[in-house]
Amino acid sequence: MSTAGGLDVQVVLTTGCLTGYSVLFLQTVFLIWNSLNDPLFGWLSDRAFLSTQQSGVPISTPEVVLKRLKALSRNGPLFAMSFLAFWIAWATPGLQFLICLCLYDSFLTMVDLNQNALLADLTVSAKDRTGLNFYSSLFSAIGSLSVFMSYAVWNKEDFFSFRIFCVVLAFGSAVGFTLATWLLRQRFQTEGHVKWDENAALKELYIDHPSVQQEKRITLAEYLKQLSRHRNFLWFVSMNLIQVFHCHFNSNFFPLFLEHLLSDRISLSMGSFLLGVSYVAPHLNNLYFLSLCQRWGVYAVVRGLFFLKLLLGVIMLLAGPDWIYLLCFFIASNRVFTEGTCKLLNLVVTDLVDEDLVLNRRQQAASALLFGMVALVTKPGQTFAPLIGTWLLCAYTGYDIFQRDALSNIVSAQPKLASNTAWEPTLRQGCFYLLVFVPITCALLQLLSWSQFTLHGRHLQRVKAQRQTFTESQSQEIKTI
Repeated sequence: MSTAGGLDVQVVLTTGCLTGYSVLFLQTVFLIWNSLNDPLFGWLSDRAFLSTQQSGVPISTPEVVLKRLKALSRNGPLFAMSFLAFWIAWATPGLQFLICLCLYDSFLTMVDLNQNALLADLTVSAKDRTGLNFYSSLFSAIGSLSVFMSYAVWNKEDFFSFRIFCVVLAFGSAVGFTLATWLLRQRFQTEGHVKWDENAALKELYIDHPSVQQEKRITLAEYLKQLSRHRNFLWFVSMNLIQVFHCHFNSNFFPLFLEHLLSDRISLSMGSFLLGVSYVAPHLNNLYFLSLCQRWGVYAVVRGLFFLKLLLGVIMLLAGPDWIYLLCFFIASNRVFTEGTCKLLNLVVTDLVDEDLVLNRRQQAASALLFGMVALVTKPGQTFAPLIGTWLLCAYTGYDIFQRDALSNIVSAQPKLASNTAWEPTLRQGCFYLLVFVPITCALLQLLSWSQFTLHGRHLQRVKAQRQTFTESQSQEIKTI
């Protein structure tokens, strides 16, 4: 459902209920909240797990998983209802837009954090995590079809059909969240019932033991200090910051590349096909990437994708903008492979969760909090992607897409004026250089960062073995009492 949430700004601007400057101000406020809520919600969710192993009562994995599922069952339907709140007038446009945007992102963050955390909490095995991610990508691809359905009923002159679609989508999503989380909780409780009862009885013995000290909780400042010493975490977020930048650069400039590089060379249906591929193909392509991960490991696959990005960029640069079919393939593949890489990186974060637990000897993995910290550090890439891209285009061509109202040219079917036509050769060349040099630069920087990342191969196997040992030692310590 999150893929259908991108029409809110377009609706506000189309209806004229808010000016462009008002939307810019509201989006700035939202951007601040969007940057802070990931670590905030992660801390609120996982702060109980940050105590060390030396004392206190171990928190069992079933408790953690059920806690995640309970959070999903609560926040999932609220996420669906917050989407519905966009399309029903209940306050002044500016206030409603800001509140709905922040609520929507807040519940989406809670859903994403707990869903991603389950990937790390359900299993330690890399093979099992890859399998879980495979099915997640499969159903994400199915869910992304809502984008095509939303555009099928979209009419800026009459919102009635679109509002009906939003109501059906919101209620369907709420019911789906409720049923899915209920079934998962029932199945998990049934399969682990015997083990759950045993752990609960042993925990009572552990609590009643007089020599057990109270667990020592760490503060947020102490946790941040621990992260600052986590070498692989720092190299990963450096690489992921560039990846997030590249993903959002492609999202923001994809229509501009289609307009100025391909609009007079390909048919309208071909342009629509490329746009549709850019939404659905990353999910489907990720299924193939995950099968490669099971064979070669995530580290090798991600490194291969960086080399592929670099190779395609160099080939396109040498070929030039006149090879139309190669240009179509490069524009589509650049977006598809970049988005696909982003979806693989959740598996790397789950490995970082394991290493964080081992390095700091935590009582339980703080999965949601670590996902939130990764999101916090990489959010600047999302913010600066359109700004840096616009600045580079303006610096090379002198063409300001905001002052020259490029958007009206993109969506208009009217013939271009002579003054606009004069810009085309320079603008076309500038768009081409922007298209190829950004992936090349990103690939080089990412290969440099990724080469310093050591959580793979034998080191990763040792970390996973140590996490398994920690889990088993907790049970053994309880049983000896």
